[in-house]
Amino acid sequence: MAKYFNFFPKTLYSLSNKPTNADFITNIIARFGFENELKQNSNIFYPYDIQDGDTPETIANKYYGSPERHWVVLMFNDIIDPQYDWPLDQRTIIKYINEKYSANGSANVTPQTGIAWSQSNVKSYYKIVTRVTNNATRNTIEEKIEVDANSYANVITSTSMITLQSGTKITETVSKGTETFYEYETNLNESKRRIKLLRSEIVSQSGLLDEFKRVINSKE
Repeated sequence: MAKYFNFFPKTLYSLSNKPTNADFITNIIARFGFENELKQNSNIFYPYDIQDGDTPETIANKYYGSPERHWVVLMFNDIIDPQYDWPLDQRTIIKYINEKYSANGSANVTPQTGIAWSQSNVKSYYKIVTRVTNNATRNTIEEKIEVDANSYANVITSTSMITLQSGTKITETVSKGTETFYEYETNLNESKRRIKLLRSEIVSQSGLLDEFKRVINSKE
């Protein structure tokens, strides 16, 4: 990231109303982005699952030939804050959860660590409706509905058969489930792993860097 802000324009800024105290600073609020239609075009990117140890710089170096192209990885995925919008590795997420919920654990009659409290306390309750079409394709649709604790206690688990006018039979199963605070945090962290990588040939051959410089330095 060392050279990234070298492309950004300079602007005069002063902490007082005296022009003589003004100085040129880097305008870090300048922005560059990709069109939404472009980001939805599966022909120009491929999915990638971030691994523990990956950083925007290491991925950019591996796929685009330079760690300085980390901004392509971040901007193509609308990642504003690489510290919190990027998945934490296993060791760091455990430490994060433990620290985040340490006050909750300490407040127990029998004090717990933050990790122990997060694993033993429910954050969300769900009614789960699963419908399976009884044909060759066996299509499955699952609907997960968040409910409150009282509604959860009254959910009746069941399995029934529904026959459509077309004659198609559907097996509908009603079940229920919970999500602890620990599961919530780890699931949220895991959801950040799947990103889109713009194809390397597009990055190297399309004049993307020149366009980035032009937009960043635009005064419009």
